[in-house]
Amino acid sequence: MLSKDTKAEISTLLTRYSSKESVLIPALYLAQQENSSYLSHEDIGEVAEILGITKSKAFGVATYYTMFNTKPVGKYHLQVDTNIPATLMGAGEIMAHLEKRLDIKAGETTSDGMFTLSSVEDLGSCGTCPVIQVNDTYYENMTIERVDELLKSLKIGALPERKDESYFGSKCGILLKNRGKKNSTEIGTYKESGGYEALKKARTMKPEDILAIVKEALLRGRGGAGFPAGMKWSFLPKSDPRPVYLICNADEGEPGTFKDRQIMEYDPHLLMESIAIASYAIGCRTAFVYIRGEFKWISDILIKAVEEARQEGMLGDLDIIIHRGAGSYVCGEETALIESLEGKRGNPRKKPPFPANVGLYGCPTIVNNVETLSCLPYIIENGVEEFKKIGEAGNFGPKLFGVSGHVNRPGVYEYPIATLLPEILEAAGGISGNLKAVIVGGLSVPIMKADEISNLKMDYDGCLNAGTMLGSGGIMVMNDTVSIPKIALRTIKFYAHESCGQCTPCREGSTAIRILLEKIINGLGKSQDINAILNICKNVKGLTLCPTGDAFAMPIEAMITKFREEFEALVD
Repeated sequence: MLSKDTKAEISTLLTRYSSKESVLIPALYLAQQENSSYLSHEDIGEVAEILGITKSKAFGVATYYTMFNTKPVGKYHLQVDTNIPATLMGAGEIMAHLEKRLDIKAGETTSDGMFTLSSVEDLGSCGTCPVIQVNDTYYENMTIERVDELLKSLKIGALPERKDESYFGSKCGILLKNRGKKNSTEIGTYKESGGYEALKKARTMKPEDILAIVKEALLRGRGGAGFPAGMKWSFLPKSDPRPVYLICNADEGEPGTFKDRQIMEYDPHLLMESIAIASYAIGCRTAFVYIRGEFKWISDILIKAVEEARQEGMLGDLDIIIHRGAGSYVCGEETALIESLEGKRGNPRKKPPFPANVGLYGCPTIVNNVETLSCLPYIIENGVEEFKKIGEAGNFGPKLFGVSGHVNRPGVYEYPIATLLPEILEAAGGISGNLKAVIVGGLSVPIMKADEISNLKMDYDGCLNAGTMLGSGGIMVMNDTVSIPKIALRTIKFYAHESCGQCTPCREGSTAIRILLEKIINGLGKSQDINAILNICKNVKGLTLCPTGDAFAMPIEAMITKFREEFEALVD
C-alpha cells in the first residue's frame, strides 16, 4: 500500500502535467522509493488505479525502463558502468574486485540482503570512470582502494558524500564561464556575471526577430545531428490554436558523452535563461527538461534553479517541468523521448508527421539539446557577428568536447567548433601511451585510426569529409593496448541491449552481430563470419525508424574495415 504522503505527491504531480499518463513514470519512481527501491506488481497496480490507466499499460512501462526494479534489490544497489570509456579506465577490474569482496556475481544479491551488484550501461560519467552508482549516488574515479573504503562505509550504514574530481577547460568562456566558481548553481552567482540580461533583452524584441537572429547565426544542433535550430523553429505552424511545447533533451545517453551535465550540474541558470529565451521566441508556455533518470542529484539542482528563477520573476508565465527519464538509450531520439514524456514505452514514432507539427500531446513541439539552447544567451547578448567569429563557415560557435579514455586529463573542454582534434587532445593532457584509434563523436560514429586525425577539424563538415561524424563531440581515445575486436563486441552488446525491439533490422541485426563477434573472439569464428557481419551492417543502415540501426552498423563496419587484420587473426 502506498502511503498517504506518496499519494499526495502523485496528486500534486497531476496538477503539473496536461495529461495524467505523463505522471506515470514520476509516480512509479515515488512508489519504488517508498518500497526500498523495489517496484512490486501491487505498487504498479496501485499507481495505475490512481492515474486511471490500465494495469497492463503501467506494467508495460515499468518493465521497459531499466531503472525500475521489478525484482527486489539489496539495501545498497551497486551499479558499475562497464561501457567502453569505463572499460578503458579499468571497470573490469573494479567489477571483478566487487564480485570477490561480496562473494556474488553481477546480477546477484548478497545473502543478507545488504548488496545487489549490477553491470550497467553508460552512466554519463565517461570522464570520471570507473564509476559506481550506489542507489542514486555516483562515486567516480574509483580505484580498488576506494572500492574497499566505500564497502567499509556502507557496511556500517553510512553513504559517503559524493566527491567532485572532474577536469574541465575553456578557450571560449561561454558555456563553461561559471564552471569552477563558488556557488555556481545559485542565481546570485549567475547574475553577477551578467546572467538573465540576455533574457531581458530578448523580451524587448519581437519573437520573429529572435527567430531570424537564431537562423542567421546558423546555430547547429549540438545533440548529434547538427540540424540548424532556427530552421527547426521555423517549421512550427503559424496561427495554430494548439499550445506549443519546448522540450530540452537532457537524456545524454550516448556512450562517450558527458557534456550536458557540465551545464546542468554547475551552471543550471544558464539553461533556465536559455529555455526562457527559446520559449518566448516560439510562443511556449510550458517547457520540459527531459533529463536522464540516473542524474537524480542534477535534477534536484535544476528543480531548485527553476524555483529560484520563478521567485525572482525571471520566468514570467512560463512553467518549466523537470522530468526524469528511467533508463533507455533510445529515448535520446526526439519522438521516443516524447513517447516517454507521455508516459509510454520509449518507442520511436514514424516520421512524418514531425514533432514541430504533431509532437507532445499531438501539439507543435520543439526538441533541442541542452548545449544547443545554452548558446542562445550569448547570441542574443552579443549578436550574430560575434557568434560567427567563433568557428568557421557553416560551423559557428563554441562546442563542448567530452574527452575520455587514454588521456591524462579526461574531462570536458570548451573550444571553438572546427578546432583541430590534436589541440583538444592536448588540452586533455595528451595521450596516455601510444595512440591507436579515436572515436570522435560518441559511440555511434565511425572510428578513426591514429594516422587519420592530425588535420581533423572537429566540426560537422570536417568530420563528414574525413569519413566520420562530429555527433555529440564525445571523444574516446584508445592506445595500443586496446583490442579493437573486443571494443566492437562491447559496442554491439550495448546496442543489442538498448534496441527497443520495434524494428526488425535493429532488433535482429544487433543480436546476430553480437553472436558472430562472440564466436570470433572466443576462437570459434571463421573468415566468412567477418563478411557476414559486414553484410548485416550494410542491410541495416537506413532501414530503421530511428538512427539506432545506423548507430551500430556504421561503427562496427568501420572497426572491421580499418582494423580487419585484428579480426582475421582471431579466425581460422
